Amino acid sequence: MNKRRSFITGIKSTTLSVKEKKFLKKYKPWGVILFSRNIRSIKQSKDLTYEIRKIFKDNNYPIMIDQEGGRVNRLRTFFNCDPFTSEFFGKLFKKNLKKFNTYYNVFINQTSYILKLIGININTVPVLDIRVKGASNIIGDRAFSENPKIISKIGDICIKKYHENNIGTVIKHIPGHGLAKVDSHKLTPLVKTKFSQLKKKDFSTFKNKKSLLAMTAHIIFKDIDPINTVTHSKKIIKLIRNDIKFKNLLITDDISMKGLKYSVKQNTLKAFNAGCNLVLHCNGNYKEMCIVAKNSPYLTKFIIKKTSQLYSFLR
Repeated sequence: MNKRRSFITGIKSTTLSVKEKKFLKKYKPWGVILFSRNIRSIKQSKDLTYEIRKIFKDNNYPIMIDQEGGRVNRLRTFFNCDPFTSEFFGKLFKKNLKKFNTYYNVFINQTSYILKLIGININTVPVLDIRVKGASNIIGDRAFSENPKIISKIGDICIKKYHENNIGTVIKHIPGHGLAKVDSHKLTPLVKTKFSQLKKKDFSTFKNKKSLLAMTAHIIFKDIDPINTVTHSKKIIKLIRNDIKFKNLLITDDISMKGLKYSVKQNTLKAFNAGCNLVLHCNGNYKEMCIVAKNSPYLTKFIIKKTSQLYSFLR
């Protein structure tokens, strides 16, 4: 494991190209992330994840996906869960707790079953961002609620249930994306809310979470660091560690998103310099993948230790 590098890569299609096989063997990313473009059928997806793991000779090699339910459904070709948004579960939690527990249990068990069936062992959930009126719809119904306490409680349940199903989780988008008025895939959100208010509300949903992974937000919080996005901010990473008390692995959101204003190389280096542990690159662009790989260090003792903890329940 110590020969692997501190990045997670996407791939281009439903099978590994010769170039991608050589890339994985040469640069040895910490993990791979899959999207809808990589998933056509159950058999094809199983074959793909098997092929990836065969390269690393590691049955627990981290293969991730964004499978939230609702509009973020990478498995849509064979698993329709469009009605089951986070908002749906948040409303059910408030209205009928017993019904919520039944529905949510079935939803996570079924999702976990399919993920394991096709060889995926990490799901980038739960979204712990707050639903905010007037904010960008990039979060919208992906949030459980407007109430931070409800979000936090459902977040705990989500992490626990996925762990019970031997699936790792990634809380996102730490320390909170809810106030963003623009989509960070396209522009850099600037949040002017005072730190005291952020700490009390938006950041509170991420406290005391048992997830071994968290994903950073490409957002500028003007009152804390007026220059850098969370992903590039030493100040905010320190705050995540000390105030929010998240002590596990910090992954960047996709380093190729337009919310980050620098080159792929600079975006990668600045993320590591700020204190992120793993850099995520999603688009499968081979040239960019090589830049990220060459600028990603080998795994530190801290990452190896936390990965071993992750492996203990992926088995």
